[in-house]
Amino acid sequence: MPRFSRLHVYQTLQAAPLMPLFYNPDPAVCQQVLKACYAAGVRMFEITNRGDFAHELFGNLVKMAAVEFPDMVLGAGTIVEPATAALYIQMGADFIVSPSFNADVARLCNLRKIAYMPGCATLTEISKAEEWGVEVVKLFPGDTLGPSFVKALKGPMPRTNVLVTGGVELTEASLSAWFGAGAMAVGIGSNLLTKEILKNRDWAALEQRVAEAMFIIAKVK
Repeated sequence: MPRFSRLHVYQTLQAAPLMPLFYNPDPAVCQQVLKACYAAGVRMFEITNRGDFAHELFGNLVKMAAVEFPDMVLGAGTIVEPATAALYIQMGADFIVSPSFNADVARLCNLRKIAYMPGCATLTEISKAEEWGVEVVKLFPGDTLGPSFVKALKGPMPRTNVLVTGGVELTEASLSAWFGAGAMAVGIGSNLLTKEILKNRDWAALEQRVAEAMFIIAKVK
């Protein structure tokens, strides 16, 4: 079962607004990635639902985090239907992320008091998600929509909380553009957890890279 309330999840994302997105079939790699990100200040992490037995790997990471990273909020991403959402919630997911909005997943998460952050790309989709109780929408794909979309959205919908994924670069210019437009937080995958770092198992370099990203965000937010 989840360790944190959905209110705590939202507060954590707001306080530490960088959420890495990651999956690797090797449990040892996942553990080292979590350790490096935690040491750099990350407090919210998405494990994407990819690969065989991904839910079992996720469950083991939740158990490890409860001991070694007690205030790390762990959630499951790429969840497209309620059965998989229920499975991950049972495994201890503190939040569920989807590439698109699904009313049945929203209903399930509401019943279980779990934070649900679905992908949305239009004002109509965002409005529909919020009608179903969604507090934070995942703007996806961010690289297609751009910061100007967030800025335009905030005019008629100033209370909408936006988590941007896709197209977020680890530069002051990119992060300043997104947060300046009104984004609440950013989710970053391969631009943060690079192939080179993972290939070389250079966890010190990963910690430094994440720490630099956290520093830039604190500066521009």
